[in-house]
Amino acid sequence: MSTPLPPVAPDAGILNVFERDGYAVVRNAITPELRDQLLTAAKTLLATNITQGRDRGGDGKDGFRGCLSLDSAFLPLLANPAVLPTVVQLLSPNIHLLSAHIIALPSGPPRTIRVPGRHGWHRDMFGVTADLGFPHTPRMAIKAAYYLTPVTPDCGLTMFLPGSHCLTEEPLIPDGAIDPPGAITPGITGTDAVLFENRTWHTGGINLSGRPRIALMLQYGYRWLHPVDDPATDLRKDPALTLIQQQLLGLPDRHPDGSLAKGSGAAPIRSWWRTR
Repeated sequence: MSTPLPPVAPDAGILNVFERDGYAVVRNAITPELRDQLLTAAKTLLATNITQGRDRGGDGKDGFRGCLSLDSAFLPLLANPAVLPTVVQLLSPNIHLLSAHIIALPSGPPRTIRVPGRHGWHRDMFGVTADLGFPHTPRMAIKAAYYLTPVTPDCGLTMFLPGSHCLTEEPLIPDGAIDPPGAITPGITGTDAVLFENRTWHTGGINLSGRPRIALMLQYGYRWLHPVDDPATDLRKDPALTLIQQQLLGLPDRHPDGSLAKGSGAAPIRSWWRTR
């Protein structure tokens, strides 16, 4: 088991943009070499007939939830040192992974979503808003989105509505339109990550690139939130994992003898965070 280096202090500019807009771009969050490895692993997985965690949707979308348990090639993103400090600063050390989601968005027609009658704009964790009410929904989770296929103007990158995390009601989309006024597509490269929170309104763009747009999205949230993915019980037993990775994969509040140790499941990131 390796020991992670102390966390690098989050960039103040990124934090300020995130607080203002509900999303921010972390430049050069992964290397080109890692991106190539992730894309190869994603394509290989998508070409299989595996049904565990399979997530197929409208307009031919394909993907997997819980992909870390399906291929260890995705593990370098779990505690990405370019991303994790910012996530911890915006939430707290008391976090774990809620979802690791591969999304393959096909190119071209037919299209039944991203049309005026079904525009696709949404918040994540919609059940929270339904239970607590729109103006009372707090920040509970942050996604880190990585785009593995070529990033081009027509590839269907995720769109965002800046500042929508502060709205107290749904954004207005004019009749006959598919996007609210002010919606944007971030200017990113393939080695960047886009961080956004659960309250930020977003949607997939329209992919006309001629190839599937493959993205990998890791969502981190408070440990008192139930993960979307299946428990990574077997993966967490890997002796090569750091304690931080074990926490993110669901380390329980237990002593070695199995007795209750309140808060101990967050000790790895809490201790790591203090070293900054």
